[in-house]
Amino acid sequence: MAEILLRYRGRSIGPEEISSVRQLIAEHPRASRRRLSVLLCQAWNWVQPNGVPRDMVCRGLLLALHRAGHIQLPARRCHPPNNAIAHRRVVAVEPVDATPIEGSLRALEPLEIRLVRRTDGERLFAHLLNRYHYLGYRRPVGGHLKYLVLAGARPVACLGWCSAPRQLGLRDEFIGGAKEQSRRNLHLIAYNTRFLILPWVRVPHLASHLLGRIARRMGADWEQFYGHRICLLESFVDTERFRGACYQAANWICVGQSGGRGTKAPTGARACSIKQLWVYPLSPNFRRHLLGSHE
Repeated sequence: MAEILLRYRGRSIGPEEISSVRQLIAEHPRASRRRLSVLLCQAWNWVQPNGVPRDMVCRGLLLALHRAGHIQLPARRCHPPNNAIAHRRVVAVEPVDATPIEGSLRALEPLEIRLVRRTDGERLFAHLLNRYHYLGYRRPVGGHLKYLVLAGARPVACLGWCSAPRQLGLRDEFIGGAKEQSRRNLHLIAYNTRFLILPWVRVPHLASHLLGRIARRMGADWEQFYGHRICLLESFVDTERFRGACYQAANWICVGQSGGRGTKAPTGARACSIKQLWVYPLSPNFRRHLLGSHE
């Protein structure tokens, strides 16, 4: 078995890979760190499912190898602003009408589910989550979609989706097969990172109705942005706050609950609330896709 010196974002790095990185640096002595990451993506054909190079991920790998003493990167040539901090800022918007909305779902319709990724609607989406969701707003990492639900001109709900978390034992058990197989195909899973019904909206069955409508269009919307469809949706439900009734009503599947340890807690220590994992297959053959098989 080949020696593994480092694992980074699902990629195993051994002596052979480190040797090729050192050779790349030697062949381009005047290249910046950014240029080296671009060249390495090309050499390794390290691209996203839509064909875009994994430049930022590759840059992180190079820095990890540098800090571990495996390679020597050139000195940094510039110190750009921290975009992560800038992206956390939420731009102010005009006050939203908070007049109570009550009654039946039929009376509320027609509802518009607007995809606001890369549109002016992102500002309102971020503002509403930051102001009214108990977790606030955080710019998603990796692939993501943002939906704003409108009744006429008034927003009533927000739903955010992003790339699936890598380490998730409950999901691995549900899918079956070797976890290494399914984790190679995580780009086929979308994670419901935020779901907000605005607090002045009290309409029975609205949440499950929106989950059902979103599920019917997610595959095409994801393909529009990222060049491939997804085959599984997933979401965590905080059991100390919610029962997951809307997911159940929308025919999602509860596959179990977490131990409340999170990803950074010592083994056996509870560090956060218990959460249920709910999933919704978008294809009857989702396991084949996630395990790398073909129809």
